[in-house]
Amino acid sequence: DPFTEKLLLEACLELFQTDLIVGIQDMGAAGLTSSAFEMAGKSGSGMIMNLDKVPAREEGMTPYDFMLSESQERMLICAKKGREHEIIDIFEKWDLDVAVIGEVTDSGNMELFWHGEKVCDMPIAPVSEEAPILDRPTSRPKYLDEISGKTIDSYKKVDNQVAFEKLMGSMEVVDKAWIYDQYDSMVQTNTTKAPGTLDASCIRVKENGKALSMSADCNPRYCYIDPHKGGALAVVESGRNVAMSGARPLSITDCLNFGNPENPEVMWQFAEACEGIKEACLALDTPVVSGNVSLYNETNGVSVFPTPAIAMVGLNDDEKRVLASSFQEDENHLILIGETRVEFGGSLYIKELFGETSGALGEIDYKKELGLWELVIEANKKGLLESAKDLSSGGIAITLAKMSAVSGRGVVAGIRLDDKRAIFDESQGRAILEVSSKENLEAVIEMAKGLGLKTDIIGKVGGDIVKINDIEMSLETLKSVYFNRFKEVIEQDI
Repeated sequence: DPFTEKLLLEACLELFQTDLIVGIQDMGAAGLTSSAFEMAGKSGSGMIMNLDKVPAREEGMTPYDFMLSESQERMLICAKKGREHEIIDIFEKWDLDVAVIGEVTDSGNMELFWHGEKVCDMPIAPVSEEAPILDRPTSRPKYLDEISGKTIDSYKKVDNQVAFEKLMGSMEVVDKAWIYDQYDSMVQTNTTKAPGTLDASCIRVKENGKALSMSADCNPRYCYIDPHKGGALAVVESGRNVAMSGARPLSITDCLNFGNPENPEVMWQFAEACEGIKEACLALDTPVVSGNVSLYNETNGVSVFPTPAIAMVGLNDDEKRVLASSFQEDENHLILIGETRVEFGGSLYIKELFGETSGALGEIDYKKELGLWELVIEANKKGLLESAKDLSSGGIAITLAKMSAVSGRGVVAGIRLDDKRAIFDESQGRAILEVSSKENLEAVIEMAKGLGLKTDIIGKVGGDIVKINDIEMSLETLKSVYFNRFKEVIEQDI
């Protein structure tokens, strides 16, 4: 419940302006068990808790339920003795449930009571500070030997027009408004770049005129064929999305979703993905500030693809400089930044056309990635850019098509490529930039040159068709597919 969460945050912020508390911890995984044992364990204290005094939404809950419930929007506070009612007044002011449920002791034990009856008395340290560290066996998955050697040339050639129409209708590409329109993205009217506008979303900070930019990203196919690089690229791509809005990426939180860790191959995927995330965060200076792990995700013994989802947050110093990710004006020029290297490992192209996830990922050039971020951020500060969109699944063709569909503007682009299929390749470190004048075009190209980045002027915005090399689709048809396809597929079974 985001509304209750907001009230809780505001109440806590007000509380922090006082000297009423000794400590505070939120309740997430394992609920009261985790927060209570951690707080007491770190201080070497004991604790008494009266579980029947804990506010509850359900009837018939047992002490076991109270200790393990993971209900959200809750905090456990250690109050200074005698100041409890002042704290209660603050939380009641914000219309929140609040209760004194126990006290700190010097016993070193956790003592739990249920309507006056002691139902638990156990030492805290062995649970909070001395828990055994698992060292699970790992083993490189055997399937990697079968798929890593495949390239785009391992598959039959498909006409680019046929491929484009297939990829454009992919559930991975089309607009997901059927989902995100069910939520109010304009609460408090601070949203400046809303869901569905591509890449990152942004909110203004009224108090200082700045803007926060956020993006969540992960390509499970990349992680399936190479968990180390796939984990790293989840960080890279979420950061690139934030940079495309004109904000400087600052830090990440993660949600590590994997299969059964008792399977050595899954544990290997998990370990490799964590190392990849660490590598990217160090290279890009985006520390991990929080996160969680979800394991044992499998059906009939088959684990999900490794999915270390990354959410990146960045800061734009000027809320008025939030950069769009779709076309802004007819006749504007388009620049492709970065090198196209015919990389199809784990690509949408191979998945949609041949039903496989295969190949290998290219090397990650963190220096050029940071150069791309710097180019967009600084060019945006100078007012040289109209929009910016990173290249990811589906490559150049799908990126330009999405920019066209969202903006309602056509595009004509020609890209010089050694292999005509490369309009769908997924080389990293690339973006499409939109500029409004020849002077701005020259200025951006000069900045890119100074950062060691390749540039290519590829076309202009405008018209009622989307034409990219040898593929073509009317803008009307493109928009119909992009905005209606997801709803059609979802609602066919409702």
